Amino acid sequence: MLIHRSIFPCTAQELHAWHEHDGALERLIPPWENTRVLERTGGLTPGAVTRLRLSLGPLPLPFTARHLDNEPGRMFRDHQEQGPFRLWEHTHLFTDIPEGAAMEDRVRYSLPLQKVLPGAISRQVHTMLRQVFHWRHKTLAADLMLHRNTSKKQRILLSGASGVIGRALIPLLTTGGHRVWSLVRRKQPESAHQIYWNPDKDELDMARLPEVDAVIHLAGEPIGLSRWSGEKMRLIRDSRIRGTRLLAQSLGKAAHKPAVFLSASAIGYYGDCGEQVVDESAPAGPGFISEICREWEEATHPAQEAGIRTVQLRIGIVLTPRGGGLKRMTAGFRPGFISRFGSGHQAISWIHIDDMISTLVHVLVNDQLHGPLNIAAPNPVSNHQFMQTLAQVMNKPLLPPMPAKLLQLIFGQMASEVVLSGSCVSVDKLLESGYQFRYPHLEEALRALLGRQQLP
Repeated sequence: MLIHRSIFPCTAQELHAWHEHDGALERLIPPWENTRVLERTGGLTPGAVTRLRLSLGPLPLPFTARHLDNEPGRMFRDHQEQGPFRLWEHTHLFTDIPEGAAMEDRVRYSLPLQKVLPGAISRQVHTMLRQVFHWRHKTLAADLMLHRNTSKKQRILLSGASGVIGRALIPLLTTGGHRVWSLVRRKQPESAHQIYWNPDKDELDMARLPEVDAVIHLAGEPIGLSRWSGEKMRLIRDSRIRGTRLLAQSLGKAAHKPAVFLSASAIGYYGDCGEQVVDESAPAGPGFISEICREWEEATHPAQEAGIRTVQLRIGIVLTPRGGGLKRMTAGFRPGFISRFGSGHQAISWIHIDDMISTLVHVLVNDQLHGPLNIAAPNPVSNHQFMQTLAQVMNKPLLPPMPAKLLQLIFGQMASEVVLSGSCVSVDKLLESGYQFRYPHLEEALRALLGRQQLP
């Protein structure tokens, strides 16, 4: 049996209720696990069914759980009907205590052929489960504190809902009680919470657009980590500028305007800054990415001029094994990690995915935040330091460096402007607004993302 107990900043009733929200299960899936929620019916009521697709390497594993008991404010229990375990019964217990509420996860489980399996396999599975529940409790406690500090429930329109940040953001919003509508390119949306738009044709279905309190605009063609063709560069530019302009102009003309418009940009705005620390007052740098970021931010001006609080989010390197550079670096078998790209001195202003999405919630409700805002952890590192830390966390050796000329030969302009370029940004503006980082340091962030946490 596995037992994991923690104390949370709320009541037992609130803790139980959090698990009933849409997105709760998605929010509790650790980032290193390739798990997909296929179906969830009936919430926590007895008889309700949840179907997941787990993964063991490249192999998909079906998992079906049925809820057996549910006592609001006290407990709920589910057990496996189909899945990789011979036995799996999971009980959540909630108790009010003077410090808040205690939650205890009790998992009775056994493996197929457990009596003949080597002890090392059983111990490895137990350690994996401890990693999962340690991450769950830490994440849930931080989420509850965030929601307590940002208690106003909002109606939010989101673009880029299917992207790496959008997929992580929606469960955080819905478990906080916010309502979310997503912009999609299907002319016949699949639900009432989807709104059609097509920036390529300057189309946005304003008739279906509800009265929203906030708009979070994250959509844009991924910059990618491959050589840019002329067509790729056009898509990178047009997807950002045309979509942003369409939204900003439409919101500015709307009869009911949102109070706030958060629009993605990037720290690529500053160009290659060497070791210089730059804040939001620094000018745009030279180069393709900097030029796009400048035009991207200028495209938000119609919303700002209409009196909508507008924040241009200059986002750093978002770390998650579910997408982007970290996924590419850690996917599959790796004998080790390249020690540096080029000189290795280029700065990496990174941010853990949970801090990325928590920052968005924080900015939504902080009226003093407007204009450009750097979104990154407060402790940037060099490319060489990043690769050293990643190798240490993954317990893998460092491999020879990748020369700059070879990178430029293979990847062209992308290598020069993305891989070999760096921006060391100040986040004092964000810190002074009261945001507290979950993961201010790189090693702790990587351990939490990759299932390598240091357990008590």
